[in-house]
Amino acid sequence: MKARVYDMDNILLRETAARIEGFLGDALDALTLERAVLGLFFTGVKLSDGSGGLCFTPVKDIPQAVCCPSEAKAMPLSGSLRDRPARACLEDLFHENILRRTLAIAALNALSASCWKSGIERGSYSLETGVDAFDVIDLKPGQKTVVVGALVPLLKKLLAAGAEFRVLEQDVSTLKPREMPFYLPPERAPEVVPQADILVITGATILNGTLLGLLALARKDAGIFVAGPTASMLPDSFFSHGVSCMGGVMVTKPDELLDVIGEAGSGYHFFGKFAERLIIRRGRTG
Repeated sequence: MKARVYDMDNILLRETAARIEGFLGDALDALTLERAVLGLFFTGVKLSDGSGGLCFTPVKDIPQAVCCPSEAKAMPLSGSLRDRPARACLEDLFHENILRRTLAIAALNALSASCWKSGIERGSYSLETGVDAFDVIDLKPGQKTVVVGALVPLLKKLLAAGAEFRVLEQDVSTLKPREMPFYLPPERAPEVVPQADILVITGATILNGTLLGLLALARKDAGIFVAGPTASMLPDSFFSHGVSCMGGVMVTKPDELLDVIGEAGSGYHFFGKFAERLIIRRGRTG
């Protein structure tokens, strides 16, 4: 099936891929997929230079995700991913097949790690590992917070602080009863996002093509955080569109991590063992 561009995020992903290609140059052509795992919660890759990357696996968005589908097209490259050129993976960033996009973003995150290891110029941003993105969000009295996605640790923090907040979530079943009074359907985003002093967005929006639209709704003075393993890439394009901080994952032991996510593992199983939380802050050189 012919690939097509997904308009909403083409700028963010296209600019990020271009920066990687510009920095790695000919070295990119030598990089291949050594391993790829599409797990229940996360998809992960290991590149031939040892770099690893993750992406959220959008199981609910795969219409063919039923037992032995007659049209088994969900991942047509199954069985032929090993040794696939990394550059070919980047070409799938805008593919209409969501699993191919998922794998491409995992590869983009791994290539971003390759760039950091190789000393890419970071300009005015810093990397910090071992820090939770939600811990650096400074909640002040009177501020309005909007959360896009059921980000459980953050919702617990907001509830404990008695903060004024709203949570936009497609799947209402992911919210607990005590969180429901703060729930709004995603269609209300144009109403509430412009009111936010703090806007926290799940990294899954990078994959589903809604992030750029949300950023366009935000106030220019809002603190904007994009968090989740999917948001583990070079941040330049995101920062130029208003993001203040990205919270992702730095893979430290890719083989062990891939083994875990292949067994339906989540962050509870790999943080502090095979990967570290990663904070990418704008405006701090380092």
